[in-house]
Amino acid sequence: MTRLKWPSWMPVDPYILLLLGTVGLAALLPARGTGADVASGASTAAIAFLFFLYGARLSTREALDGLRHWRLHVTVLVCTFVAFPLFGLAARGLVPVFLTDPLYQGLLFLTLVPSTIQSSIAFTSMAGGNVPAAICAGSFSSLAGIVVTPLLAASLLGGSGGGFSAGSLVEIVFQLLVPFVAGQVLRRWVGTFIARHKKVLGYVDRGSILLVVYTAFSEGMVQGIWHQVSAVRLAGLLLVEAVLLAVMLALTWYGAKALGFNREDRVTIQFAGSKKSLASGLPMASVLFGAHASLAVLPLMLFHQMQLMVCAVIAKRRSRDPEVVRERTPVAESRIVAGTATRSG
Repeated sequence: MTRLKWPSWMPVDPYILLLLGTVGLAALLPARGTGADVASGASTAAIAFLFFLYGARLSTREALDGLRHWRLHVTVLVCTFVAFPLFGLAARGLVPVFLTDPLYQGLLFLTLVPSTIQSSIAFTSMAGGNVPAAICAGSFSSLAGIVVTPLLAASLLGGSGGGFSAGSLVEIVFQLLVPFVAGQVLRRWVGTFIARHKKVLGYVDRGSILLVVYTAFSEGMVQGIWHQVSAVRLAGLLLVEAVLLAVMLALTWYGAKALGFNREDRVTIQFAGSKKSLASGLPMASVLFGAHASLAVLPLMLFHQMQLMVCAVIAKRRSRDPEVVRERTPVAESRIVAGTATRSG
């Protein structure tokens, strides 16, 4: 029997469908009472475990080796934690014409989270970019985000972000930073196990995020927060996010050219500097926003799917650049020759 596979022409990430299904489940069967307490406790444990795995997976030696390309990494960090937040602050002028205040808070939070790792690497590789630099850039961004994102959220969102306080930052330290550091410390003993069971732990990663989403949206349903969102507001949010993504893609590409980076580095900067991490952002939003996390993560979920669709098209187009074709042709020719020799033998 032929194994069923996700159609390659389908532009929607299947994991996004799982996330939407989880939101639908929370809408139909939200956790209440004791169930809500259990879900909240399990979500807290899942977040801590997620960041423990992040710490255990990050190779300190690879990160230190990547520091040699410091100009590229600084550029990505500036795009992620400076340029993005500035555009997020500028979007304040769109309230209340395009966005409600809660949706704007979610949009601003979106601009504060770190960049992705896996998809940045995949798109960089497809487009013929600097893959080792993409690995390090994503790792540095995720590491910096554990500290920078909560601090930026506390300063830019203030009390409107769901009750930021010194206690919130302490919670961030114990729920995110401490597990991450523990993962780094224990990497020597658990790193091999994690690498050996990478696929299984990947399912644990995604399952944990689904649990965080279910808990956040259940709280939103119980509080009736979804009555604040209409189809027109969602359309406005999508339009604003499309413009934001287009601006960042152009800024990272042409800005990197103005700074003198070569083509491979420009590809890396574009894909690492224009994207936002759903995997890091969802757990952080759950900790920072509490009961208000449902609307806070909605812009991030929509932006995540949008960036995957658009960057997939860009990466495929860049893979046809003459430089990439020339580099890959000898490999392809050698494989053809090897295959011909095997058949001849």
